[in-house]
Amino acid sequence: MKNLLIESHCIFPTNDIIKTANFYEQKLGFKTVSYLNVGEPHICLYRDTTEIILIKTNGQKAIPNRDLYGYGYDAYFITKDQEELQGEMISSGVKIVRSLNDTDYNNKEFVVEDIDGRWIAFGIKTNGRHMKV
Repeated sequence: MKNLLIESHCIFPTNDIIKTANFYEQKLGFKTVSYLNVGEPHICLYRDTTEIILIKTNGQKAIPNRDLYGYGYDAYFITKDQEELQGEMISSGVKIVRSLNDTDYNNKEFVVEDIDGRWIAFGIKTNGRHMKV
C-alpha cells in the first residue's frame, strides 16, 4: 500500500505570536520564518524535519487540551534521542512536566510545557513501531 500521508504540522494559536516564537527559538532550538504581512499572518517554526505553525488568536488565551478535556498532550513529536533532547531542554530552562519514562502505552517519552501552557511530548514506541488504527 502506498503512503499517501507524508508529514503533519502542528498549528498552535497564540495570543502573543512573537513571544511564543521567541520561546520556541531560544528554548527549544527552532528556527523561525515570519509571514506576518500576509492575509493570514503566521510564523513557521522549524527544527530538523518538524514544523509548527503559529497563528494569532483574536485576543483569546490559548487553552491546553488538558484544561479543555481533562487530559491530553497538545503535540507529540517522534524522536529516537530522548535523553539528549531532554538534557538540551533542561539546560535551556524548559519546564519538564514529565521526565523521561516508559509509559503504560509502550512509549518512551518525556513532556515539556511551552510558554502558552501547552504540553508537548517527545517519544517513540518502545517496540519501534507506531500503532496502526
